[in-house]
Amino acid sequence: MNSISGASHPVAIVASAMALPMPDAPVRAGFPSPAEDFAVNRLDLTQILVTHPQATFLLRVAGSSMRDAGIEDGDTLVVDRAIKPQHGHVVVAVVDGEFTVKYLHQRAGRLRLKAANPTFPDIVPKDGQTIEVWGVVSSCIKRFVV
Repeated sequence: MNSISGASHPVAIVASAMALPMPDAPVRAGFPSPAEDFAVNRLDLTQILVTHPQATFLLRVAGSSMRDAGIEDGDTLVVDRAIKPQHGHVVVAVVDGEFTVKYLHQRAGRLRLKAANPTFPDIVPKDGQTIEVWGVVSSCIKRFVV
């Protein structure tokens, strides 16, 4: 099971502005463009990452069950509890008291949590098992340099 480290203590996002410089032109992943094309604006990351500040939390991923979805060990998830979970969403769920991140699969009134790594089995509720969809993952933050 892919777990969320620090799972018993999700960190609420504090909606304070932190504007960072951002050029108007996109960065090319092919051929570079001339530097004079860059006009700099300021961008507040919370405006991009947070839609519902009172219902948004950060959780750190531990494990590799969602690697094929681009969610890897050590990534930080932005989880919005105000979004209604729907089939196909990446969600954070509580399974028997532990947090996990998986795809939500809902069909014909049945719930299944699917990993994005073929070496991990689906989580299908068993009799007496408690599964709660806790929130919807709205973003994944990666750090390349620590």
